[in-house]
Amino acid sequence: MTENDRKSGTSLSQESILTHSGRASEEHLGFVNVPVFRGSTILFNTLDELEDYKRTYRYGRNDNPTNRALAQLVTELEGAAGTVICPSGLSAVSTALLAAVSAGDEVLITDSAYEPTRTFSSEGLARLGITTRYYDPRIGAGIAALITDKTKAIFAETPGSLTFEMQDLPAIVAAAHARDVIVIVDNSWATPLYHSPLKLGADMVMHAATKMFVGHSDAMLGTVSANERTWNRLRRTHRILGVATSPDDCYLALRGMRTLALRMKNHTEQSVAFAQWLETRPEVEEVYHPALPSHPDHAIYQRDFTGSGSLFAFRLKKRSRDALAAMVNGFELFGMGYSWGGYESLCLPFDPGNIRTAVPWTAEGQMFRVHIGLEGFDDLKADMTAALERYSRG
Repeated sequence: MTENDRKSGTSLSQESILTHSGRASEEHLGFVNVPVFRGSTILFNTLDELEDYKRTYRYGRNDNPTNRALAQLVTELEGAAGTVICPSGLSAVSTALLAAVSAGDEVLITDSAYEPTRTFSSEGLARLGITTRYYDPRIGAGIAALITDKTKAIFAETPGSLTFEMQDLPAIVAAAHARDVIVIVDNSWATPLYHSPLKLGADMVMHAATKMFVGHSDAMLGTVSANERTWNRLRRTHRILGVATSPDDCYLALRGMRTLALRMKNHTEQSVAFAQWLETRPEVEEVYHPALPSHPDHAIYQRDFTGSGSLFAFRLKKRSRDALAAMVNGFELFGMGYSWGGYESLCLPFDPGNIRTAVPWTAEGQMFRVHIGLEGFDDLKADMTAALERYSRG
């Protein structure tokens, strides 16, 4: 069921959309969940059916009921014209960018972007004759000075996935649309529940759905949703690239999203409380969480977001590698892993200086990215307390 299908014509809360949208139980023998439709070949009974190119399903690579249910759910949450499903977050990034730019164009990408986004741009887009320039994530309306006649897209990620700068999206959109430039936003951190880039004027919004949407660290997935202006370009690019996503993974994402509101509420409460607690620890130099009043971009967070994600960062004084190893090797609950968004907590050391180009990273010390999962809060604090003490002794 979508908003357009609703007999009353009234809009529903996000919680009700997550529970009911995309189910279409009446089309699937009454089963609550859409079954997994695996298949490539779709049979046509007549020549008229074969020649009907508006027919709902024609070939398994292009669409099937399981994948369509997920697309309908995300479309309704985003307030979009339509959504395409991709087999990974990076595939969603590449599909969105390739829908927006062509050979000879250039794209502006935030310097705080997800590292695989940078890699795709510097290697993949470059091979196609597309130039990438990186901009200060706090540039706001100043991005107008970077836009040239060749600029066709701006790729924002707010907050940045490592250093958590917030971007003034309405200001960026205003500057971009004045020059007919497409704005794409990676909204994986906040999800559509807490941030609505399309309502703020963005043209496309993508998610590494592997993370919060799936929620259980057991499937790879990405989504891209578009407004009316860019939907046909996105849909056609998705088709000609042959981007096909496993219906099994779409099923897992659908199952995960039914509880997204509950999980996000818990993740938000626990991550903010954990970040506040870390600010009191003598070992911690700085905490990077946009929901904290101490964050330099907290005002943008309050204006544009209604909640926060599970992910943030903190910085300790630089110590030896042995001290770092003692800290992370001794974790009992926190794990080390490159993803996030699952039920399990993660803590990953990293160095943002390795990838920044537009704005060099100058803060001294050891950075950690933290995903706060669904474990008991006091248990997580005890695990981190012991870890900080190990690091300090190193």
